[in-house]
Amino acid sequence: MNPPATPPTILAGITTRNRAHILPKALDSLRAAARPGLAVTVIDDASTDATPALRERYPEFRWVRHEKPAGIIESRNELMRGAGTDYFLCLDDDAWFLEGDELGLALARLGAAPAVAGIAFDILSPDRPGRSQRGAPRPVSMFIGCGHLLRLSAVRAAGYYAPSPGTYGSEEKDLCLRLADLGCVIERLPGVHVWHDKAWSGRDNRPLHRSGVCNELVMTLRRCPWPDLLAVLPGKFLSYFWFWVRNPCYFFAGLAAWADFVRHFPAAWRSRRPVRRDTFRRFHRNTA
Repeated sequence: MNPPATPPTILAGITTRNRAHILPKALDSLRAAARPGLAVTVIDDASTDATPALRERYPEFRWVRHEKPAGIIESRNELMRGAGTDYFLCLDDDAWFLEGDELGLALARLGAAPAVAGIAFDILSPDRPGRSQRGAPRPVSMFIGCGHLLRLSAVRAAGYYAPSPGTYGSEEKDLCLRLADLGCVIERLPGVHVWHDKAWSGRDNRPLHRSGVCNELVMTLRRCPWPDLLAVLPGKFLSYFWFWVRNPCYFFAGLAAWADFVRHFPAAWRSRRPVRRDTFRRFHRNTA
């Protein structure tokens, strides 16, 4: 008789759309990281390329197909809400481990430190390729979405990712701010690397900038306490305006972002749930 399978305690989730050319590197990385209690789910967010054919190469993984694009945030929430595990490992479809022991080190840290809600891996990329020496965990304000490990009990308490009007920008910052307000800690593991290949590099960044600016303003409106909001929101506008003066190629994308923000202002105001003043000030100071 075969021994009973180990119930999954970690869900590794990848959301992908039209990245069949690079997705196997991420999947091979998870295959190499296999351990008792690890389950892997891949959400194919309505890909129109050869992504569906990859199911046959990775039959041990669970595949979920979206017929219409849901976006990365809704897909991450879908993965976490349905996980039924203690931890959620998130990798982008163009990100992968380099050594193979990274997940074990991150899990060991979460097991030893109950107040730690998330582990931020040390991210390398084409514009930051140099490896760091491994060292003691360091508290940080937030993780980067392309590679992190979360304690799901803390994420549930914080309310998962909040929906945003744009497709990109500030989603991790918003969640980490709410986790901090609960007294949770995020730590980075120096030298415990995830490679992020940034497969979007070379594309037009103006739509990303438009989305990122709008999402940042909406996040600020939702989370910044009163009366700090009266200074913080205008301060962000001035900061963006100065950026557009120095980078005029983004000027019209930035103005469009402000128009988006004005359009979404009523809904964002209705969903306003500010964090404590000391939480916001400390977080804002550390991420400014």
